[in-house]
Amino acid sequence: QVPLVESGGGSVQAGRSLNLSCVTTDAASGWYCMAWFRQGPGKERERVATIYAHNSLTEYTDSVKGRFTISLDNTTNTLHLQMNSLEAGDTAMYYCAADLVPVRCVLHDYRNWGQGTQVTVSS
Repeated sequence: QVPLVESGGGSVQAGRSLNLSCVTTDAASGWYCMAWFRQGPGKERERVATIYAHNSLTEYTDSVKGRFTISLDNTTNTLHLQMNSLEAGDTAMYYCAADLVPVRCVLHDYRNWGQGTQVTVSS
């Protein structure tokens, strides 16, 4: 398992922004897909955003469309999640995930995970 290390979480007021980062020791372009998941208190884990490395196609869950942007910097092997207009409902532990295998990406069955970074949004 290749380590993925997240950073950038914190406590902010509603309406503010945060930028999460996920560094992988392997070349980020080697992954077929990378994604951000989150799990809020008392909630199931939710896939927030996905990026496919070979064509930069992105996907977002409806609740973050227009507010969050996922991006991949291959020069620094870093996945980002720019989060704007944060809401109390965005409070969660955010996890970075990645996989090499296309079929696992399509099924969102990621085998490589980070330890998470906490985001807390106060209203």
